[in-house]
Amino acid sequence: MINISKNINLAQYTSFKIGKTAEFFAIIKDLTDLQEAVIWAKKNKKEIFILGGGSNVLISKKINGLVIKNEIRGAKIISDKKDFCLVKGMSGESWTKFVNFTVEHGLYGLENLFLIYGTVGAAPIQNIGAYGVELKDNFYSLEAIDLKTGKLKTFSPLDCKFGYRNSIFKTKYKGKYFVYSVTMKLYKKQELKLDYGSIREELLKKGIKKPGLKEVISIITEIRNAKLPNPGVLPNAGSYFKNVEISKTKFKELLKKYPNIPNFPAGKNVKIPSGWLIEQVGFKGVKHGPVSMYEKQALILVNHGAAEAKHVQSLVKKVKAAIKKKFGLDIQEEVNVI
Repeated sequence: MINISKNINLAQYTSFKIGKTAEFFAIIKDLTDLQEAVIWAKKNKKEIFILGGGSNVLISKKINGLVIKNEIRGAKIISDKKDFCLVKGMSGESWTKFVNFTVEHGLYGLENLFLIYGTVGAAPIQNIGAYGVELKDNFYSLEAIDLKTGKLKTFSPLDCKFGYRNSIFKTKYKGKYFVYSVTMKLYKKQELKLDYGSIREELLKKGIKKPGLKEVISIITEIRNAKLPNPGVLPNAGSYFKNVEISKTKFKELLKKYPNIPNFPAGKNVKIPSGWLIEQVGFKGVKHGPVSMYEKQALILVNHGAAEAKHVQSLVKKVKAAIKKKFGLDIQEEVNVI
């Protein structure tokens, strides 16, 4: 029988270490627990809120309803073909552990996404990405449970409507489904993507000309640990803002004024790193009360201790206003604010 607690402080369950109370709270370990939680919420006329790894969220208010902490874990190969495998991860599994599982089995596709904090279930919702790779590139399907009916539904890549750090689960179906499992299509042989960030440069420094999966994982670990704060040491929610996508026309205008502006192709548009924009308006490493944009990577908003949601939101407002004033650009939050 599932245990449902009352008035639980959620800060302890988030990587930001910021949060308000949950009216009701339950930890689920399997499908039976989830089904019991859905039945309980329906019977007691309570809304359901899903909390995975708590790494991409800012809880700014008390949550009236039932908060479900997802701890349904595990990973396995469900189909083994000549050139590829289908690998299923349960939604409460650590994303990093899931990627490590695929690497240990010699499967290509997720190595560039190693060491992204959060759970397997949150990954498609956010369409996580790093070093030129997005989750959608190797996504096969997911199983999700309708939180009103309790029925299980399978979603294809088209069903998910993936976009830049976006999916249908952040728009039309926000709060309506519980992602139960995610299946990825991964390859036994594939060209590594090494031309984003400083991956190739760091490999060459070590004299590695023909890297394998484990060498790439090792380098990405070094790069991320050098730039990104460990939330266990300095609480944060990962990248707080999305990078900015603008038209090529707008980019040409900016280039005249800022000839050194970094940029990347994004289909018909151009992507500008928001970390660079934040640095240019003077917020990198500068404390604003108990919060700041991290000194080594301005895209990360960190909690130096005892911060509340109001401190984060105040800094976010200032950063957005400064970038709008200097560059005429709007940056959007990547972190989910509740």
